[in-house]
Amino acid sequence: MRDLASQLVAEQSLLMFGRGYNYATALEGALKVKEVALMHTEGILAGEMKHGPLALVDENLPIIVIATHDSCFSKQQSVIQQLHARKGRLIVMCSRGGAASVCPGGASRVIEVPQVEDCLQPVINIVPLQLLAYHLTVLRGYNVDQPRNLAKSVTTE
Repeated sequence: MRDLASQLVAEQSLLMFGRGYNYATALEGALKVKEVALMHTEGILAGEMKHGPLALVDENLPIIVIATHDSCFSKQQSVIQQLHARKGRLIVMCSRGGAASVCPGGASRVIEVPQVEDCLQPVINIVPLQLLAYHLTVLRGYNVDQPRNLAKSVTTE
């Protein structure tokens, strides 16, 4: 993840696509990168890709697609194909041993994670995204332990 962070350190934006249980993973991963690395990052429901985010896709915008082998896998394969057809700069998170099924021709960067039950997969999948946020923060010269402008308490009226 440190190597991936070094490739992304100068980027202005990052998109994360998830579906099913991994939509929450995409949201949480994006939040971590946004909070500590101060990088514009959006977690997006993959099924909503055609409603706006697809217009942003080009060879410069890094996109993380969470496509572990779960009940949404075939739909995520379709998303990867659509992004690849538009020359998207893809980083695909997949189940260990599944790189060939998500990245035809090896055109994308792959993050392999262990396969577990669908409902537990987000617990595994968030770890590399948290490490990515950590390394991006360090490489950008920010203090990981003191995020800027992050409220430590909630105030209510």
